[in-house]
Amino acid sequence: MARYRESVCRFCRREGLKLYLKGDRCYSDKCAVDRRNKPPGQHGDKRVKHSDYGIQLREKQKVKRIYGLLESQFSLSFEKAERSKGVTGYNLLLNLERRLDNVVYRLGFALSRNQARELVRHGHFTVNGRKVNIPSYELSAGDVIEVRPKSRDSAAIKGALESLARRGNLARWLEMDAANFKGVIKEFPAREDITMPIEEQLIVELYSK
Repeated sequence: MARYRESVCRFCRREGLKLYLKGDRCYSDKCAVDRRNKPPGQHGDKRVKHSDYGIQLREKQKVKRIYGLLESQFSLSFEKAERSKGVTGYNLLLNLERRLDNVVYRLGFALSRNQARELVRHGHFTVNGRKVNIPSYELSAGDVIEVRPKSRDSAAIKGALESLARRGNLARWLEMDAANFKGVIKEFPAREDITMPIEEQLIVELYSK
């Protein structure tokens, strides 16, 4: 499977905002966006005027990078959103938020979505009592996500939970029982619960061309 092995801080600098891809580093003074707030590369200082297509493409790239998906994975998520009833843009964001790796990150079991994806693949979590190691597994309202008993001493998971306790930014649509390493999806997030600066309509316009 294809993997990006270079610095993910380049993604944040390219988009000009924090995508929170490096966990606690993004909240510190070491954040690349705070230190070098310009696009990477030797021509990063130059101002570029984007066309409508360029603006739409940048928005798609930004959302793809926030959730850590490959191009093919993102395209499949959009196709599913387009086939579903309702507003395509919201359906897309909902599909991305319902992924197991994203919910593991949102619950505070991982410092980043990339780390969450790795923990899920290594079989550290159960959904409704059954082990699931597929990061793209789609969760439903009422699902219970737990750290497996043998994984509860993991330094990565404990460190992530401590970081969440310090920041205190658990999503409203989730419920967390840190003492028992368990989280619950109370309901699906409303559009206003997805607080990253995303203009999903631009993505819909891009794919409609």
